[in-house]
Amino acid sequence: MSIRIVLVDDHKIVRDGLKSMLAKQLDIEVVGEADDGREATTLVEDLKPDVVIMDIGMKGLNGIDATRRIIESTPDTRVIALSMHSDRRYVSEMLAAGASGYLLKDSAFGDLAEAIRVVAEGRTFLSRDVADVVYEDYIRRVAGQDGDEAGGRGRLLSPREREVLQLIAEGLSTKEIARELHLSVKTVESHRRQIMEKLKIFNIAGLIKYAVREGLASLED
Repeated sequence: MSIRIVLVDDHKIVRDGLKSMLAKQLDIEVVGEADDGREATTLVEDLKPDVVIMDIGMKGLNGIDATRRIIESTPDTRVIALSMHSDRRYVSEMLAAGASGYLLKDSAFGDLAEAIRVVAEGRTFLSRDVADVVYEDYIRRVAGQDGDEAGGRGRLLSPREREVLQLIAEGLSTKEIARELHLSVKTVESHRRQIMEKLKIFNIAGLIKYAVREGLASLED
């Protein structure tokens, strides 16, 4: 029986390349693809694939929050992050969201194929560079060296607040965010105030900087 895969990346050329290479694997089948996190969550609920290959920096809904939703709604589906980011914030947040694997986009294709088979069996797969980041982060925490106040504040945000923050960072107006999330303008304004109060950041530039640093938004095209 083939391992059923959904590909999630906002660059079609990346999805096409992965699909072409995975088609050569007799035990792996790509059953769907999405170009943003929100579309991915709906697709995964419908298809219930074995594994999702998930990009992190996507507009609308980033890969971290999309992974969290997928794990909550479809717990039998495994998620592998495939990202250009090796920063410990991205890695730790993705693993905390429930990802079973994390590879960098410059990894060899053989590593991705192996990762798919490993996580499909219920195990965890980290590329070597990512494993080093996880180990260093563990040592830092054990030694009590992680004085990451900003990260601590970020964990106070609810899933909806994280979603609103990402859209703010992407330049959407309050009315546009309300339309995108099917909320009232008043509700969006309330979320914005709560986000600022929780993060102790009271200007849009600061919110954008924070969102990019936390992997909620990207400066990529």
